[in-house]
Amino acid sequence: MDMEWWVSQPKIELHAHLNGSIRDSTLLELARVLGEKGVLDIAGLEHVIKKNCRSLPECFKLFDLIHVLTTDHATVTRITKEVVEDFAAENIVYLELRTTPKKNESIGMSKRSYMDAVIRGLRTVDAVDVAFIPSQTSSENSITPVTGACETTRKKIYIRLLLSIDRRETTAAALETVQLALEMRDLGVVGIDLSGNPIVGKWETFLPALKFAKEQGLLVTLHCGEVPNRKEIQAMLDFVPQRIGHACFLEEEDWEKLKSSKIPVEICLTSNIMTQTIASLDDHHFVDLYNMKHPLVLCTDDAGVFSTSLSQEYSIAASSFGIGKWEMFQLARDAIEFVFADDTVKKDLREIFDSAERKLRI
Repeated sequence: MDMEWWVSQPKIELHAHLNGSIRDSTLLELARVLGEKGVLDIAGLEHVIKKNCRSLPECFKLFDLIHVLTTDHATVTRITKEVVEDFAAENIVYLELRTTPKKNESIGMSKRSYMDAVIRGLRTVDAVDVAFIPSQTSSENSITPVTGACETTRKKIYIRLLLSIDRRETTAAALETVQLALEMRDLGVVGIDLSGNPIVGKWETFLPALKFAKEQGLLVTLHCGEVPNRKEIQAMLDFVPQRIGHACFLEEEDWEKLKSSKIPVEICLTSNIMTQTIASLDDHHFVDLYNMKHPLVLCTDDAGVFSTSLSQEYSIAASSFGIGKWEMFQLARDAIEFVFADDTVKKDLREIFDSAERKLRI
């Protein structure tokens, strides 16, 4: 099965970190600029940036570099624009983009201005029809939505945003992120993500903010089971979020709870292997969940850092687990039911998949 097939198939991406999806070329360009200014020592970094297959320590080097580079508004806007264009180019028809709103007081960046920079990036996407939730006011940040699945030479992609609570944050900072998400609902923010270093922070710190988000009607997805932490995994499952990501270190009782609750799982194959949370694809829980018909969706996590794409993730799953084209198409289509969007969007997505099924003659 060649890559052309997987690119041609419509797909849905529900676990993509904005900054981790940065293009290598952009990362290299930005790093060189800071290097020339003497702000950053990029000795040894260029080689890592140019590599397609990186070791785990090299991936962490890139994450550190990205953190340094993405603290000004123009860069955030540029990365957002390019990330959306890259996903649209491989026939992602619905994208939930997650990002942690940053503060950089030295340049006047607040969590709100960071997110405004993200919105500006969405407004400047080239050669793509961005189907977005428009502002109900006359805000300059509003984006006119595509109203249906019309035929056009331009790529069509629905965009929704998730604001991430970083596990390094305090309860107050987490609540600030949720409040910002509520303020930006009319600009496409639909939910909250909990992410960051899985060995940092305690569940009890973030629970008040996550409860508040739920009470206010925001949808929640959690990075769950990235490391062995039985108490936290059980607490997260008891919270019953709308989705969870990864689920690499669940024990038998946790699996039973997950399966009975039908919480959809965002599966990131390449990410799990590269971060060494799963030893090999032969050991991956995707197979068990898939065979049990548990709700799941293939995702990229950090497409730039891990040198992957959603098309590649579908190709890996098909070849590694012996799944045919029709079954993989259905796996992608089933993800419509797990998106954080309304019934109108879901209806349009079903029409897109129906049309693609006829064209691809599966």
